Amino acid sequence: MQILDKEDVEEVRMKREIPDIKPGYIVQLKVEVLENKLRVSILKGIVAGVGVESLFLLYSPNIKEIKVLDKKKVKRAKLYYLRDKMNALKKQ
Repeated sequence: MQILDKEDVEEVRMKREIPDIKPGYIVQLKVEVLENKLRVSILKGIVAGVGVESLFLLYSPNIKEIKVLDKKKVKRAKLYYLRDKMNALKKQ
């Protein structure tokens, strides 16, 4: 089973360039979503170093493109304080 998983990861790695992603980076993902039909959804957000909000497997075949839009310098690896700021912005 693990051999098949490793082969799948290598296949995705050869097809797609995966950038170096660190906390504080603003990334854009193009993800295939299967609802009634297959469509591509574009998601944009800040990498906070926490896998709670949205979890995407890096080598998933559903991810079509990963693009780093901006790089922000941060002092911490876990950006928990951004949760409160993002919720305040959504309420406005």
